[in-house]
Amino acid sequence: MFLVSCSKNKKETINSKSKDSLEVYIKQSIDDNANKISSTNKALSIIKTINNDSVNRKKLLDISIDAYRNNNKLIFNNSAKKLIEISIEAKDSSILGQIYRYKGNFFKSNEINYDSSFIYYLKAEKIFRKLKDIDNLSSIYLNKSVVQYNIGDYVGADRTLTQTYKISKILNNDNKLYVTYTMMGIVSNELNDYDKSIDYYTRALKIVEKNKLFENFEKETCINNIGYVYQKKGSYFEAIKNYNLALSNTSIKDNAKELYSLLIDNLAYCKFKTNNQKDLPTLFYKSLLIREKLNNNTLIILSKIHLSEYFYENGNTIKSKLFANEALSLSKENGVSRDFLAALKQASIVDNENSVKYSNEYVKISDSIRDVERLSQEKFSRLQLETDEIIQEKDQLEDKNRNLLYFFFGSVGLFGFLYYLRTQRAKNRELIYKQAQQRANEEIFNLMMSQQAIIDESRTQEKQKLARDLHDGVLGRMFGLRLSLDSVNRKNDEASLLKRLQIIDELKTIEQDIREISHDLNREKQVLINNFVSIVNNLIEEQKEKHHAKVSFFLDTSIHWDKIASAVKINLYRILQESLQNINKYANAKNINIGFVKNEDTIIFKISDDGIGFDANKKTKGIGTQNMVARTKECKGTIDIQSEIGEGTTITITIPTENK
Repeated sequence: MFLVSCSKNKKETINSKSKDSLEVYIKQSIDDNANKISSTNKALSIIKTINNDSVNRKKLLDISIDAYRNNNKLIFNNSAKKLIEISIEAKDSSILGQIYRYKGNFFKSNEINYDSSFIYYLKAEKIFRKLKDIDNLSSIYLNKSVVQYNIGDYVGADRTLTQTYKISKILNNDNKLYVTYTMMGIVSNELNDYDKSIDYYTRALKIVEKNKLFENFEKETCINNIGYVYQKKGSYFEAIKNYNLALSNTSIKDNAKELYSLLIDNLAYCKFKTNNQKDLPTLFYKSLLIREKLNNNTLIILSKIHLSEYFYENGNTIKSKLFANEALSLSKENGVSRDFLAALKQASIVDNENSVKYSNEYVKISDSIRDVERLSQEKFSRLQLETDEIIQEKDQLEDKNRNLLYFFFGSVGLFGFLYYLRTQRAKNRELIYKQAQQRANEEIFNLMMSQQAIIDESRTQEKQKLARDLHDGVLGRMFGLRLSLDSVNRKNDEASLLKRLQIIDELKTIEQDIREISHDLNREKQVLINNFVSIVNNLIEEQKEKHHAKVSFFLDTSIHWDKIASAVKINLYRILQESLQNINKYANAKNINIGFVKNEDTIIFKISDDGIGFDANKKTKGIGTQNMVARTKECKGTIDIQSEIGEGTTITITIPTENK
């Protein structure tokens, strides 16, 4: 044990020294130009002999990432190759996914090899999807979308960015959402969906302002992007407004020179397009000078194309042709096809002598680029399809295994349940029979009690109905006859005799009504149902004739009484009859106002008088008032009784024309 222990410590010391030396050599390969090659070779020799354990794999990943960031291609390639080898051997998916991701970044940024970049992103995507590492998965999708954008597959890039957006929302990661929105804005702009592009850039700007991401001029970058969409859309004045807003931060000029050059060049171009010659072509030259100092060939070409356009429109064909040819020459040296196409297009416009030549070359190169982009898109689509098919097959296999497992446990559970059910059935049978007998006895008893309750309720309702009919119908009419008889008995002329005969006839009618009530054959109800308006008018005329109070009556002609339920008409008539009876008995009123008005799906019945009134807040109310409330409730309506002593009385009843 002592010997093994000593041996192990010695080995660890060697590995530790190797790792320390590796870091020194890598640092020298970056910083020390004199010993760059020697230090790189020594670092590579250590990388080849590194042991395969989790600590070394993590260390080697850090070395690879550091080499990638410092653009040390040789060390990156070798360390990445070794790391992939030992990660596959150790089945370390997490490290393998990370190095695949950085290999994709390396080919995208340094080698400009989008095919290899896309393949490595797909490999990393498979691993992170399996690990359910959505944080790294969102980064993969974002980088994939950049590759798709660079080859012109804008639709594919938009689909990939949608996946990035969904994951970033789940993670609630504002930094990734900012980058995603920005990229979505760029892609939408290329698809000429300008409104959507502005929306995405605006969302990115909101995240910047919310999190105060002002260190790298993110706010001004977003505003410039929004302005560029308006510029491309042709809304030059709106674009100028955004560019001036971004330029209001004067620190951009010294601390973000490339962004500053973009802003003033875009501002100058929009001014040129709106025929605003102020500060032109000074702004174009100023932007070009900054770009030449930054040695950014793509932006230099763009500046010279803009200057060529400016001088061509202002009639200076010599300068226009000069800048177009300079842009064309520089784009040839630069080797970027899109820059060369833009320069060719401008040269074909301003150089009449070589216009045909440039146009033909433009068409040829444009077709060539389109073919290459189409082939790349097809290749990427095929790779994505193959990857999706593998993932789908894997998911199907997992589903199949899961279903088999579920079936096994389900079968075992089912057999166990059936066995338990069988053993319990015999024990429960006698108890079930007893419970069934008890339930039957309870149901019989409940039916008997329910039947008795229904009988009692029917009796009560019938008594209440009979009481209401006697009170509202017979007694009201008898009261009216008594008053008439009192006045007639004081006279002995022929008219009074005739009036007494009419009263006797009316008493006979009341006698007949009482007989009909006793046999539940109320003739007056049928008259009300069939001719409501006529019966109400008769009641009003009778009131005017027999009593001194002045009656004002209004009936809304838009009410279709034939469509109103019979029960509603009967109850309204009885309420009117009871109200008039109360006024005649107690109110000593001089004026009575009666009205039936339709309001949408309701009928409003209102009766008011200027009599002595009463205290409406009294808890105890007469039987007549109680009957009015009961009849209103029966019609599913509402009743409002307003009265004060000496102020008269107003009764308002609202009844729906249909029961809802």
